[in-house]
Amino acid sequence: MKARTMGRHMKEGSKNIVRNGWMTFASVSAVTVTLLVVGAFLLLIMNLNHFANSLEDDVEIRVFVDLTASEEEQDDLRNDLQDLPDIQSVDYIPKDEGLEAFIDSLGEQGDYFESLRDENPLNDTFVVRADDPQETELIAVEIEELDHVEGVEYGRDIFDQLFSATDFVRIVGIVLIAGLLFTAIFLIANTIKLTIHARRTEIQIMKLVGATNSFIRWPFFIEGLLLGTFGAIIPVSVLAYGYHRFYETIGENTGLDFFEFLPTYPLIIQTAILLLGIGAIVGVWGSVMSVRKFLKV
Repeated sequence: MKARTMGRHMKEGSKNIVRNGWMTFASVSAVTVTLLVVGAFLLLIMNLNHFANSLEDDVEIRVFVDLTASEEEQDDLRNDLQDLPDIQSVDYIPKDEGLEAFIDSLGEQGDYFESLRDENPLNDTFVVRADDPQETELIAVEIEELDHVEGVEYGRDIFDQLFSATDFVRIVGIVLIAGLLFTAIFLIANTIKLTIHARRTEIQIMKLVGATNSFIRWPFFIEGLLLGTFGAIIPVSVLAYGYHRFYETIGENTGLDFFEFLPTYPLIIQTAILLLGIGAIVGVWGSVMSVRKFLKV
């Protein structure tokens, strides 16, 4: 396509937006409201997914070393743990350090356990983390079979509940986003169809005087692209400002050590690109599909 022809299509598409004032306002409003809801839910789901990942990352296996194991045997056990497949890290906690942490965690009541320093009853411990937290239980079973292991603890009672909850969060998030995107596409596309339906006579006249389908379609293609993009700018701006203020006020001070909201950047950049892309694609799709039915004269 020649640059001059493309320039003409760009000019006509832009003029159509101004010329059809109320229909343009209706289309942009539909895009704005729908993508605002989609964007808000997207930010929510992304933070919930981050929360689920944080919980999973905190899953660890505590391997209690046999009290009779020598230093050499402990080193052998460390090597055996590191040689297991899908192991992210293996950290060693001597029993003296473990006792100190235990006493400190009790605050003032920890004074009652000071006598344990003379005869420390705790085990030396290895803390093992898996590459995939979902594999924790299988790895724990393997570790129990190793030499010089007195016991293994990994929160067996809450293990299934934790991963069921995190999987549920992800599934619900995917379903909600998919449903909202489908609704957005339906509403936006149908609003744009109405604007083009009101100009069906114009399309048919152009067709009758010899204009090709491509020549007729391109200005509407540009118009749909602009409508979708303009409609996405407001939601992106509102969500960026709102989430930034929210994160500054609450996001860094949740009071929960295991959960923090995602920082504003690059989250907002990612969301903005996604919403602008959805707006542009749906605008183009709605225009192209609507024009097609009027090209058969």
